[in-house]
Amino acid sequence: MSCSITCSRVARFRVRLYPETAQEQFLSRTLGCVRVVWNQVLNWRKERWAKEGTFGSYRDTSGYLTKLKRHPDFEFLREVSAVPLQQALRHQHRAFESFYAKRSNFPRFKSRTHRGSATFAKTAFKIRDGQLHLAKMEQPVRWVWSFDIPVDELAVSSVTVTREPDGSWWAALCVELSEEQTPEPPEPTGKAVGIDLGIHTFGTLSDEEAEPLEAPDLRRKEANRQRYQRRMARKRKGSANRDKERKKVARAYRKERQAREDMLQKATTRLVEEYDTICVEDLHIAGLMKNRRIARHIARMGWSRFRRLLEIKCERAGKRLAVVDRWEPTSKRCSNPGCGFVLDELRLEVRKWTCPGCGARHDRDVNAAKNILAAGLAVLAGKRGSAAPGALPNSAVDKACGAYVRPRGLSPPRQRAAKQETILSDEVNPL
Repeated sequence: MSCSITCSRVARFRVRLYPETAQEQFLSRTLGCVRVVWNQVLNWRKERWAKEGTFGSYRDTSGYLTKLKRHPDFEFLREVSAVPLQQALRHQHRAFESFYAKRSNFPRFKSRTHRGSATFAKTAFKIRDGQLHLAKMEQPVRWVWSFDIPVDELAVSSVTVTREPDGSWWAALCVELSEEQTPEPPEPTGKAVGIDLGIHTFGTLSDEEAEPLEAPDLRRKEANRQRYQRRMARKRKGSANRDKERKKVARAYRKERQAREDMLQKATTRLVEEYDTICVEDLHIAGLMKNRRIARHIARMGWSRFRRLLEIKCERAGKRLAVVDRWEPTSKRCSNPGCGFVLDELRLEVRKWTCPGCGARHDRDVNAAKNILAAGLAVLAGKRGSAAPGALPNSAVDKACGAYVRPRGLSPPRQRAAKQETILSDEVNPL
């Protein structure tokens, strides 16, 4: 189970459900009805567009749902609660609004083999004595609530029941927190840090006294998942044995995802608690994924999720997050104060190198983290090259070295850093 706060007053608690056999059948029927309503209404919208040139409004779809329930072939829609079906129309309406605003693609039909979900509004559930009661279910659904705050004290606005591909059931509670229930923001520390993301070490910090962010060891989980995949490949398609192996594969994927999410949540919480200013690099992950040799390792890390969590938690805690332009030569620039030499080329296999300008020996990741910190502080100061001496530490001013540190979205002509005339020495070799 997990808890994530999306803003200062709204939180989402996710817990696992353990329904009985009859309850599981009813929930599966509810999810199936939600899928049927979504597909039927979406097909009706497309047909209406072909005839009248409009997709219709939410009110039109609500009227069509009423007619659909009266049809003899869809009488089974009356067996489940009407609230999840109505919520499916609201979700589809928001999907069309996002499509009109060009934030997403055209809504697609839902498949019965994929994960399903059903949202219960306030009128379709109640929480009494720590138990969850859903509409048209005689007994409460068993769950394990292990959060510090009692569930009876929470103002729950909606409950979304989800079935994962491995067959497990989960409930996401959207909660409106009061002032007393809102977590206190961490105390200011006055410290800043730069983070260089990697594969072997998830995050190398510019603060050399702090422990780096270690990546989760998923090799054993990946080996189990690959073994299940080989077993599934040997089963006949459409057979019950193949479906059993498919659930094992989905369960292995879920364990990998949960281990990675646990690491990301703990790492981002630690950073927000220990530092007031966090600087990261704007990585072009889609481009890096085109390298077939490291694509799997990059996908395993969850860099995009890491940055998204940092943005949410920094905004909630009042901390500053600086994003450095992806074209900054953070790995090739010497971070030694007063130098700033930039290499013409630095291959990926070179992990340590000696600066031809000042002779300093650099670890590639630590050097990049220090340069990310200097560039991020300059971006927050709103200046190119170096920030104002009164706003930044002297070390950050020296590390900028006269080279351009571009704010995000600007691409001025590059100004070469100092000491570019120095000839590259032969010491820049892989160890």
